[in-house]
Amino acid sequence: MPFRIAKTFTVESGHLLTKHPGACRFPHGHSRTIEVVLTSNTLDARDMVCDFKAVKSAAENAVQRFDHTFAINTADSRCAEMRAAYGERVVALPDTDPTTEVLAREIFRDVRARLAEVPADPDFPFAAGVRLEKVRVTETASSWAEYWE
Repeated sequence: MPFRIAKTFTVESGHLLTKHPGACRFPHGHSRTIEVVLTSNTLDARDMVCDFKAVKSAAENAVQRFDHTFAINTADSRCAEMRAAYGERVVALPDTDPTTEVLAREIFRDVRARLAEVPADPDFPFAAGVRLEKVRVTETASSWAEYWE
């Protein structure tokens, strides 16, 4: 039976959904919760899937990418203006609306890549069998999206 652990992060972020017919097509923001879930069939020598500090390290870049940023579809006519005004704080997604589902996928892929490249830290290692199971992004108190592969 596999073991599962999760580390949760909170970010403040804004976006607009170019393809949306309603109010979400206008700029707005969310206090988002990002949950990174790891699994393993066995526990390590410390009786853990891994230390939560290791999870934080693996997710740090993905979390920072969306913290206090504004995400926008590159096809939106305002994208160039937003990037010129706010530079690195604008996350431009190629021809894709920054929905919660898309953000979950982006974060999943980033964390998965980081897990593969995180150097072995003798104090906070990842055992060979540790896998990224899914990423859940909560948009509001009652709405979330998950992505897994």
